Amino acid sequence: MNRASVVVTTLVLLALPACFKPPEIVMVDRATALEQQAAGSFDDLERKLDRAASEPRPAPFTPEQLDALGIRPAPLVDGTELTDADRLDGLLVQHCLGEGKDGLVVNTRDACKGAADAEEVQTLLERANRARRQLWRWMHEQRSDVSADDLQRAWQAAHVRNVVCGGWVEGGDGKWQAKSC
Repeated sequence: MNRASVVVTTLVLLALPACFKPPEIVMVDRATALEQQAAGSFDDLERKLDRAASEPRPAPFTPEQLDALGIRPAPLVDGTELTDADRLDGLLVQHCLGEGKDGLVVNTRDACKGAADAEEVQTLLERANRARRQLWRWMHEQRSDVSADDLQRAWQAAHVRNVVCGGWVEGGDGKWQAKSC
């Protein structure tokens, strides 16, 4: 090759890059405004879900699970209209109180199923026992020919037949059991 052809080839080669220009490439790490609009914004929904996941709420239990835990459902009848006898029957069935073999109501809190206010239980126990002692005293005044102990035993034998089904009753051997009906 001669010198002139080498110069022309060099000039052509040098001019060639000036003709070919690579396209500009722009890298975007976020979606375009149109893509954001199409995708929608879920900020409110995400915040609600975050709050719902972190807020404490009661765990759902079946009635059988609650019964196994000794938790009774709220009564359908307003509790303020219950008499002392109704409350006593409820605590006998719950095994918080028991009918003693001597005819007095006994605190059996260790066998109690479910929750019961200890102060209310104690107040009811004292009131029931005071009423029974007054009754036995009156009965003895009416029948002074019979000993007070015999009257108390006869009253207890008649009373235990009318104890609510499932109520906690002390047997002659001193063992506690639920009354069967």
